[in-house]
Amino acid sequence: MNFLAILVALGLEQWRAFGWRDAVGRSFVRYARDLERKLNGGRPEQALLATAAATVPPVLVALGVYYVARGMHPLLGLAWNVAVLYSVMGFRRFSHAASALVEAFRGNDVVAARRALAAWRGGYTAELSSQEVARLAIERGLVDAYRHVFAVLFWFVVMPGPSGAVLYWCVHLLSREWSGAAPGEEDTPMTRSRALFGEPASVLLYFLDGLPVRLTALSFAIVGDFEDAAYCWRMQPETWKGEEGGVPMGLLLASGAGALGVTIGGPLAMPAGPPRMRAELGLGEPAEPEILASAIGLVWRALILWLLVILLVTLAYLAP
Repeated sequence: MNFLAILVALGLEQWRAFGWRDAVGRSFVRYARDLERKLNGGRPEQALLATAAATVPPVLVALGVYYVARGMHPLLGLAWNVAVLYSVMGFRRFSHAASALVEAFRGNDVVAARRALAAWRGGYTAELSSQEVARLAIERGLVDAYRHVFAVLFWFVVMPGPSGAVLYWCVHLLSREWSGAAPGEEDTPMTRSRALFGEPASVLLYFLDGLPVRLTALSFAIVGDFEDAAYCWRMQPETWKGEEGGVPMGLLLASGAGALGVTIGGPLAMPAGPPRMRAELGLGEPAEPEILASAIGLVWRALILWLLVILLVTLAYLAP
């Protein structure tokens, strides 16, 4: 039933993005901000309480409704799993945003590509070259595919009902909302206070990422250039320490870049002052716009691999 729920949710998401799905995410973010205003007093126990208050109720509701629905009829349990997965997965966010960039580059419209990248990841894009846009798009695409698809699917399969998917979704949003200063941003007392408040969520996200990020990186290696991906996996993740996502995302990006046979990372232009220096990940020439289509294909192949593995596990479980 889990495999069927995943297929239906993925199909629905590719078909149409209903407005209520974004409203679910916005409602949770507003709830997280209310908790921060009420509980951020600078003490660790308040941060722990806020993290528990933000994650435990949604997980219990998702699990409780699943058991009630399944008790009434198995198809109702399946329908609830589909609804939850559709709400928390975001493969469309990656595939449609990357496809828009591919179309812009095919038309040699760098300005449109910059606008598409800004709408997708935010940040400074006004004077980026086509190569820099492609490099940042690949980085964002690999991370988004992991955060919004592979990690969600992993915890959905591992934990009962949709509780794992909801747990990961909540913790990821909390970690992002309660983070301190982003790399390259000014560190202030407010951002330090927020970073302390968000530390329990960040630590929990680190542990939740431990296994699925490695399985995703392995998937990229299997469906891409395995030798280069394995080399980058072994040698490069630690150099990404201090960047967005830290070492876990460095592992993912290194494997993905190695599987594609390109280099990502490197200097990042800033709106004022010198470029922000970042480590380079991958092997080969710097990523060019034409590599974007290959990156989309890499993620699709990895997803198909995951679906095949989940199908085989499901059939083995159902076999007498």
